[in-house]
Amino acid sequence: MSKELKVRWAWLKGMYIYTIIGAGGVGLGIVVMPDGTRSMFGWPSQDPIILGALGSVFVAFGLLSILGLRSPLKFAPILLLQLCYKVVWFIGVILPILFAGKFPNYALISVVIFATYIIGDLIAIPFSYIFAKQSDR
Repeated sequence: MSKELKVRWAWLKGMYIYTIIGAGGVGLGIVVMPDGTRSMFGWPSQDPIILGALGSVFVAFGLLSILGLRSPLKFAPILLLQLCYKVVWFIGVILPILFAGKFPNYALISVVIFATYIIGDLIAIPFSYIFAKQSDR
C-alpha cells in the first residue's frame, strides 16, 4: 500500500495550520468574547448556547489540528470531518437559502471561508489512506 499512497504533505500540514489559526482562533473568539466576534463578522444576535457550542467545536478542531501537525496521517480524519460538515452546511443550509432568495449579506464571508476549507481539505486529505483497510496500511 505504501507505494500507492500519495500524500501531499505540505497541503496536509497547511490545512492543519489553517484550522489551528482559522477555526481555533474564531472558536476561541466566540467562547471568550462572543459579542466582539459576532460584531466583527457582522453576525446577528443569536442564542448564546448555540453560538458557544459552535465556538467550542471550532476550538476542538483547532486543538486536534495541533496533534495533526505531529502525526498528520493519524489525525487526517479530523480534516475529513471538517470537510463533511462544511459540505453538509452548504447543501442543507446555504443552497436552500440561496434558492429562496433570502441570502443575507453577512453570510458571504462565512461561505467564502468555508469554501476555502472545502477546497483545501479535498486537496490535502489522503483519501486512499483513510479508506484503506487497516491491514493494507
